[in-house]
Amino acid sequence: MIKNVVFDFGGVIADIDRDQAVQAFIKLGLKDAETRLDKYHQTGIFQDLEEGKLSADGFRERLGELCGRKLTAEETKQAWLGFFSGVDVRKLDYMLELRKKYHVYILSNTNPYVMSWACSPEFSSRGKSLADYCDKLYLSYQIGCTKPEPEIFHFMLEDSGMIPSETLFVDDGASNIRVGKELGMHTFQPENGADWREELSLI
Repeated sequence: MIKNVVFDFGGVIADIDRDQAVQAFIKLGLKDAETRLDKYHQTGIFQDLEEGKLSADGFRERLGELCGRKLTAEETKQAWLGFFSGVDVRKLDYMLELRKKYHVYILSNTNPYVMSWACSPEFSSRGKSLADYCDKLYLSYQIGCTKPEPEIFHFMLEDSGMIPSETLFVDDGASNIRVGKELGMHTFQPENGADWREELSLI
């Protein structure tokens, strides 16, 4: 019996557009953004930021070195937000409905720039932040590791007290879904940008 639902953020709750993000970082001056950015798992300083190895300011300084100029926090944030092409408020409303019956969590590979937007009233047209739609956020840069590393799953399960067999894990990344299954969770892999509400209701 399912008692918990764990959602990925980018690609499930908020639609992802990697090409848009690449162009945003190229505009900053990062000429090789195409090879540095990934939809599911970052590398280099981008990965270090999402693992909490670099602070927001530390990342901005390193990125500025790569771009050949000093960057402001706001333009760095806006480049990161280039990853997101929209948030369907119907999904958010659906999550509120789920919370009447289930514990709802977010498990995301993310960073302080993205979360400064997502955890603000600007996030949804309802004036609510992402935190208003779930019981708790499990964020890679705060935990110190990223999906698909099993450690981030173990941290979440231990902290929340969730039992894997009572948990549905929803993620658009195949490698993340694989680890979820290995840990004994029920899994559902929607495509990025899909309206998954009806399919999820059938599980």
